[in-house]
Amino acid sequence: MSWVYSLCSTMQRGTLRVFADCEVTGAENVPPVGPLIVVCNHQSYVDPSFIASLMPRRPWFVAKHTLFSTPVGNWFFRNWGAYPLRRESADPRAYRWMLDMLSRDQVIALFPEGTRSPGAMRRAVPGIERLALKSQAPILPVGMTGTEGLQNWRRLCVPASRIRLNIGQAFSLPSIEGRPTREVLASLNDMIMDRVAQLLPESYRGEYGASKAPSPRRVDRCKHRT
Repeated sequence: MSWVYSLCSTMQRGTLRVFADCEVTGAENVPPVGPLIVVCNHQSYVDPSFIASLMPRRPWFVAKHTLFSTPVGNWFFRNWGAYPLRRESADPRAYRWMLDMLSRDQVIALFPEGTRSPGAMRRAVPGIERLALKSQAPILPVGMTGTEGLQNWRRLCVPASRIRLNIGQAFSLPSIEGRPTREVLASLNDMIMDRVAQLLPESYRGEYGASKAPSPRRVDRCKHRT
């Protein structure tokens, strides 16, 4: 494991304990071994670092390629655990990288909305369903709230954040015979995102607001507020 990832995650956990009211629900749902695709809603620049520091297993990420445009950025993000992704079109290199990581029983964490959607989910871009079908990896839905107020980096040290990470049950997509149609892929994409929406309060569900909330699960506290 890269020392960059270990150092950043340790520092992030310490920051959350000091500056935030943070709870993780459903950590027992994370499969301890095997390939896994983590799917989460996306509200802030800091979401990937929170996922990395709060998940029981180390996740790997894809990030917009402009973050890797400088030598320092390229070194840091690759050592932290990210791979460049060109979001304006299909990126076969990033797709092959994710398949390779999953074939090695790693965890890939994705934010299918494609960009930040503070406060309410937007419609996911296509792609996550193809990766799940091709890799046959189970999908772990995660709902995150409380980071939408951290859009401005200057607010990261404000001790008022109430962050909730709600981890759902892992599931697999149904098997599809032959080449799936565009309509089938869209339906699978909606199925995945609906599982994420079910882990969020109704006000956060946005495009997926018809979903019903799940039953409560065990809560792990990052910090107890008094």
